[in-house]
Amino acid sequence: MTGPVSAAMHRAMSESIGARGLSTPNPPVGAVILDADGNVAGVGHTREAGGPHAEVVALGQAGDRAAGGTAVVTLEPCNHTGRTGPCSEALIAAGIRVVHYAVADPNPVATGGHQRLEAAGLEVHGGVCADTVAAGPLREWLFRQEHGRPMVTAKFAASVDGRVAAPDGSSQWITGPAARERVHDERAQIDAIVVGTGTVLADDPSLTARYPDGSLREHQPLRVVVGSSAIPPQAKVFDGRARTIRVREHEPAAVVEALAELSNVQIEGGSRLLGAFFAAGLVDRVQAYVAPLVIGGGLAAITDDTVTTLQQARRFSTDRVETLGDDVLLTLTATR
Repeated sequence: MTGPVSAAMHRAMSESIGARGLSTPNPPVGAVILDADGNVAGVGHTREAGGPHAEVVALGQAGDRAAGGTAVVTLEPCNHTGRTGPCSEALIAAGIRVVHYAVADPNPVATGGHQRLEAAGLEVHGGVCADTVAAGPLREWLFRQEHGRPMVTAKFAASVDGRVAAPDGSSQWITGPAARERVHDERAQIDAIVVGTGTVLADDPSLTARYPDGSLREHQPLRVVVGSSAIPPQAKVFDGRARTIRVREHEPAAVVEALAELSNVQIEGGSRLLGAFFAAGLVDRVQAYVAPLVIGGGLAAITDDTVTTLQQARRFSTDRVETLGDDVLLTLTATR
């Protein structure tokens, strides 16, 4: 693998971040087109469902410079006609000579791009930076292809002693502005936020992705409220700034089933809803924002009555540790 191809793949992966949350149920793919001299001629990521895929966006930007050039794509080009045509055919029609992709498409409906491109006389190379790309923006989509359900993240902000609210119920703000901005960065890239009716009634959250000035970001996740309790129509989750659905069954499996077409789902509370997902074995990742303060009492971040001994504790591995101002973000993944 040459240096320009590796650099182009990393650029394609960075570009694919723009498709996270936007392209669902399609994968968040990034593509780079290099002209015949090896210079970047086009860059693109998959648009919303029914819109153009990454290769088509990048080819459109490259125009005539694509002829005789190279396509570098994070996922094997699709060979399927759905709401859009096959990307393999678009690459052939544009006169692309060489295709490098990172991850083979596991979807049996869309796969076959490698073979179609080779049959048309193109030089095709798979597995370029595969491990790095698979751990990037494609991660949740690949998880859904393997497990048949979305990847579920449990997210909470807590004190060092694991409290999300003081005994008097006050909770704003446990973490600082850098951590809160990161929360909104994440919200702008996920498919759905899930909370219980208790959280809606107690806190009246908007559950939107916002900039520091309060304005809405370009992508808004689906807001999912779990539980059968009545919610007043003036609640912020019904403000029309993002789509909201109700899931009246309390079982985590029912919630996951209702969101089966999604890839990246985040549970934000309350403590018993989070605990129910942990108890059901349906937490694949944890994002714990930990603030440098000790409250000593109040509401715990997670309530799981099924754990009574240390041996029964839910085990996770540390994926990443980040400092956000005075706070720390711990990203953990389930060990299975």
